[in-house]
Amino acid sequence: MAPDFVILGAAGDLTSRYLMPALVHLIQAEHLDPDVSILGVSRQDWNDDQFRQHSAERLKQHVPNASAEVIANLLARLQYRRADVTDRAALSSVFHQVKGPAIAYLALPPSLFTPTVETLSDLDLPRGSRIVIEKPFGTDLASAQQLNRLLHDSFAEDAVFRVDHFLMKQTIQNILGLRFANRIFEMLWNRDHIERIEITWDETVALEGRASYYDRSGALRDMIQNHLIQLLTLVCMEPPVSINARDLRDRKLDVLRAIRRDSPAEVERHTYRARYTAGQVGDTILPNYTDEEGVDPDRRTETFAQVTLHIDNWRWAGVPIVLRTGKAMAADRHEIVIRFRPVPHLAFEQSPPPSNILRLQLNPDRMALGVNINGPGDPFDLEHVELTTDCCRQELPAYARLLLDVIEGDTMLSIRDDEAEESWRIVEPILHAWSEGRVPLLEYPAGSTGPHLE
Repeated sequence: MAPDFVILGAAGDLTSRYLMPALVHLIQAEHLDPDVSILGVSRQDWNDDQFRQHSAERLKQHVPNASAEVIANLLARLQYRRADVTDRAALSSVFHQVKGPAIAYLALPPSLFTPTVETLSDLDLPRGSRIVIEKPFGTDLASAQQLNRLLHDSFAEDAVFRVDHFLMKQTIQNILGLRFANRIFEMLWNRDHIERIEITWDETVALEGRASYYDRSGALRDMIQNHLIQLLTLVCMEPPVSINARDLRDRKLDVLRAIRRDSPAEVERHTYRARYTAGQVGDTILPNYTDEEGVDPDRRTETFAQVTLHIDNWRWAGVPIVLRTGKAMAADRHEIVIRFRPVPHLAFEQSPPPSNILRLQLNPDRMALGVNINGPGDPFDLEHVELTTDCCRQELPAYARLLLDVIEGDTMLSIRDDEAEESWRIVEPILHAWSEGRVPLLEYPAGSTGPHLE
């Protein structure tokens, strides 16, 4: 029997913007069993019809091209119950309405994860039930460990989905095929041939109404601790024995354990933080970050973070890996850049050409390899060109793929408990040094390319 969905936080933006459209795509692709129902739970004083009306209005906005038949199919599955997710009696009543195994999706503010899991641990959920938790998984190492202990009180590890929709993107999954199905790349994928790796997620968007969460998190926790470090593990992992959940996640964990934990002095040298000031992004005029509604200036929250990490193992010793993210930037830039070392000797009588660069663009999904060839004029003059290819469009968007993995019980691209904790061990020294003021909080105008870095 396919499990039913119980969405805790069904009135929130995550449900409207991502989960409901993902369910539409699953129905459209005939990946959702006709018997699966979706029970929304929130504190809003709604009934079934009001929840369906709310969902229908949001679906027009987020999946405008979906057919009326598919939308009607989804709406017919929806039910709603008003409940406080931290109230044991109320939540027990909700789950008693579920016929068999349930998928408990915590579409909630991070502050509610722990009390909600505590409440769920007191319930006798049907055998085969699963739980899905969005990032951030904890706010530091201690809270991540506590949340893991609570989860393991009620769920086996293979029933826990710590999800990161970044890992469902086509280009991210293509990293595995690129590396491990092409001898030409894997032979060069090491410190002898690669000089530097850069993983960048710059966004033109600012807070988008998320100040209540973002101002307590910041760029380092919001993006680098989970999304970008996860990308790093796929780029830098050793070849797995097979592409299954255990082997893949074991190799990712090896990378995390090998990442150096910087001393305070190293944090000062290897990290930058900044926040945007007033400026313009496209047609949008933005105020200072500190003047945004819901922001507390005393928190000194960063909207830009750049850290350079080092992996102390045989393959990557000495190769800097730069993770960078910023909000309210001049342009969206979502990419992984592999910079190869220059040739050891250049026979041509001209300045050295650019090094070979492999660029994996994440939005849109595209790969490009920069190579040097003979130019159109003098055959001994070099020209730098890019060989590019667009990745095939995947059948399902990232969130729909995520939900399908949960339905099928496939944890391969879910983050394991030890991965979540190791990621915090990497980031905590940086957080501590920043809280002590060891790294200055720089500024950059909204709509610029970021702060000036030495």
